[in-house]
Amino acid sequence: MRRSTEPEMMDLPQPRELLMGDLRNLRLINRYLGSYRNVLCGLARLVNEANMRNFTLLDVGTGSGDIPKAILAWAQSHGITARVSALDRDPVSVEQAAEQTEGYGEISLLRGDAMAPPFGRASFDFVLASQLLHHFSDDQIVAALRIWARLARRAIIISDLVRHPLAYHGIRLLTKSLTRNPMTRTDAPRSVQRACTMAEWRDLFRRANVGNVHVEQAMPFRLLGLISLRQAS
Repeated sequence: MRRSTEPEMMDLPQPRELLMGDLRNLRLINRYLGSYRNVLCGLARLVNEANMRNFTLLDVGTGSGDIPKAILAWAQSHGITARVSALDRDPVSVEQAAEQTEGYGEISLLRGDAMAPPFGRASFDFVLASQLLHHFSDDQIVAALRIWARLARRAIIISDLVRHPLAYHGIRLLTKSLTRNPMTRTDAPRSVQRACTMAEWRDLFRRANVGNVHVEQAMPFRLLGLISLRQAS
C-alpha cells in the first residue's frame, strides 16, 4: 500500500448531521480500538519519569473532546492535577466538544488551526496529536511538529495509525457492519491509507529534528511517538 493523498470527507465541508454522526462513531472507535489506551500510556510514561504531580497539555485536533476527558479521568485517579486546552478548527466539532465536556472546568475549548495555534512559546508541558497527523502531507507533518515544539516545554505525544493492508480491510469490514454513516465508512479505511508505516513515521519525526524520538507500535496497528524536546533538558 502506498500512502494516499486523497482527502477524507472530514477534511471537506460536510452536512452538520453527517459530521455529528461521524463524531459519535469516532468516540466509540477511540474508546474500543486503542486510542485512549495509547495516549494514556505515553502520557503516563512521561509524567511518571518526571515525577510530575501537575501538568498542562494542548490537544490539537481534539474532535469532540473525548480524549481530554479520558486524560482528566486518568489524572484524577492518580492524584494528579491536569489542565487541558482542546483545539479544533471545525465549528461543529468544537460545539460537540463543548457538549461532551460540559462541567469539566479543567478543559478549555478553543476554535483554531493546528498549524497556527494561538498560544505563546512554552505555554504547555505537553502537546498531543491523536489521530491527526495522518491528515497532513509529509512536509506538513514536519512543519507541524516544529510549530508544536515551540509550544511545549517537555514533549510532543503522537498517537496515530499505521498503514497496513490488514488494518485497512479490518476497519473497512468493521465500520460496514456497525454503522450506516457514509462518512465513517469512507474515512475509517481511508485514514489507514493516508497513514504512514512505522519506518515512515520514524523518518518524519527525525526530519523535524526537535528532540529525542521514541517510537513504538501499539495494537491494533497504532503508533505511539514521544518526542522529548531539547529545551526540556
